Amino acid sequence: DTVYIFADDSTGNAFADLLCEKAREGVKVYCIYDSFGSFGIGQLWGAKAAFEKKMRQSGVRLAEFHPVRPWEGRYGWRPLNRDHRKLLVVDDDIAGLGGLNVGGEYAGSWVVPSSARDCDIWRDNAMGIVGPSARLLLQAFAHTWRYIHSGGPIRRAGFHHRIEDGDFGLLASVPSLHSPLTGILRELFGRARRTIELTMAYFAPPDELIEVLCKAPKRGVRVRLMLPGRGDVKLLITAARSFYETLLGCGVEIYERQHVILHAKTMCIDGEYTVLGSTNLDYRSIEYNLELSALIRSKEFGAQMHDLFENDVRFAARIDPKEWRKRKWIDRIGQWAVKRARYLL
Repeated sequence: DTVYIFADDSTGNAFADLLCEKAREGVKVYCIYDSFGSFGIGQLWGAKAAFEKKMRQSGVRLAEFHPVRPWEGRYGWRPLNRDHRKLLVVDDDIAGLGGLNVGGEYAGSWVVPSSARDCDIWRDNAMGIVGPSARLLLQAFAHTWRYIHSGGPIRRAGFHHRIEDGDFGLLASVPSLHSPLTGILRELFGRARRTIELTMAYFAPPDELIEVLCKAPKRGVRVRLMLPGRGDVKLLITAARSFYETLLGCGVEIYERQHVILHAKTMCIDGEYTVLGSTNLDYRSIEYNLELSALIRSKEFGAQMHDLFENDVRFAARIDPKEWRKRKWIDRIGQWAVKRARYLL
């Protein structure tokens, strides 16, 4: 199990209790959590969650990715590079990945009754895998586990299984100025012939991806973006909106999902190629974080992703190009400024 946020709430403690129970039964339980994502900077002057100690005492093999506390880093201190992956493997042949962390906002009340009164509703995506492909996620996990326990270059935590002529590929990317993810997306967008449907929580991509998205409608591709109308990182909503005028001018359709916090990260090209995982289209995902993306070649799965996109359209507001051009100057200035600082977000 790898997770960015292992929250110290009723859901997180319920998961911790279950992992402790399985470890006591003799199941080998391995868990990687990101130090900053789970406990924030408050751990510099405060205690960590009590469930961490309980899990270790119960036999759970627990690994903290890049500790925020400098004195706990065994092989140096890298506070900017985070493990943003969400991965689960059970018995070598069942696996899952996506955007879901372990916390109340992701689980709602179906894991444990929620004590929160005014919790926002989150909209996310994840997928399950049964069969031999699950072992690819196990390999990705193993690479990160070895990196945490033996140090060395961060590229040791990376893993890439190319799709080639098969129907499943996996990219466990690591921080890099030349991430293979950018090339993969550029190729997929450039190869599209009918449709590109992109649902993205944080949208502040490199200019080269904006360029290839803008070129697609000129060759008859219908490009639709589902972006957040509300979000947990306000600046990234502003960053996404800074691209609207350019994209709308090229014929790209833009929708903003209403009523929920959109946290999903998926792309579907021509109803056949789907990219799903933890990776946002922003500089942090590409150049600073460890991320996990699956590439699935399947028309059946693509049809499901299309239906999911259409369902989001029902609860979304489409951006009208004429109305967008009438937005206030203060909004234009803010979007201009955030766009130029998006490398730091």
